[in-house]
Amino acid sequence: MVDRVLVTLDGAVRDADAPLLFADDIGVLRGDGVFETVLVRSGKACAIEHHLGRLRHSAQALDLPEPELARWREAVETAAKEWGSEREGVLRMVLTRGRDSEMPGVKDSVTSGDLAAAVPVPTAYVLVLPVGARVAKARAEGIKVVSLARGISIDLAQAAPWQLLGAKTLSYATNMAALRFAQRMGADDVIFTSNENRVLEGPRSTVVIARDKQLLTPPAKNGVLPGVTQRALYAEAERAGWECGYKSLFTADLLTCDSVWLLSSITLAARVNSLDGLRMSAPDNAEEIIELVDRGIERAGSVRDW
Repeated sequence: MVDRVLVTLDGAVRDADAPLLFADDIGVLRGDGVFETVLVRSGKACAIEHHLGRLRHSAQALDLPEPELARWREAVETAAKEWGSEREGVLRMVLTRGRDSEMPGVKDSVTSGDLAAAVPVPTAYVLVLPVGARVAKARAEGIKVVSLARGISIDLAQAAPWQLLGAKTLSYATNMAALRFAQRMGADDVIFTSNENRVLEGPRSTVVIARDKQLLTPPAKNGVLPGVTQRALYAEAERAGWECGYKSLFTADLLTCDSVWLLSSITLAARVNSLDGLRMSAPDNAEEIIELVDRGIERAGSVRDW
């Protein structure tokens, strides 16, 4: 049983212990690239078409070359097959702008004519790793969460699109810093809030609240990343008679609803059992929501409509 799988877009299964990136890859130097994280379950990548669509959307936001989705799809299928069906895995699709030394205007050895024709080669690969131990605990027991100010307005995404708030970029330093801060405070995760005390998202998740048979999540226009798992939940919940919507939520809404959930591609559904030190009891329909997420992710596997 392998513990890592690495596949490049030419379909080659690489040695995961062998070097792959150049030291001057802009994804490393500047975080200039995009990625997607996908759950591998039963030997298949969950909701892969949604993830491929979001990868393309993120690449367009960064003016990266248009991803060849057919090649990405084949690489993902190869990686998932190599990983096997006996356990879950974390599959990452990574796309960077390529090497800094290949950017136009960098090479001193080329003529001006060659420079105009220079086209950097993007770095692209698929990597599968084991699911962390925290995931099973979060699914089963829920998570302790703290709310942290993101320091931005909900209007920023529309006023300053170059901020890339709706794209899944490799620039995750702030998100990881927030998670480390939460851990120092004895929490597992974070819910970011805006300058207006509106709910945004988690560092690696989408916030969804439940009220009776209604599900609500902040709209993308507020600067949050559209969630694949949230979208799969909505599709399945609507089939089951739930009302699903997108609405700007105040932090107070987190305390007056029946339950708060952080949805992500790997953990799937994690119920918030404590928010800023306030204990939150599980509602009667908690198991139903978890089942809706599982069914939604399974059903979303073949949908291509991002």
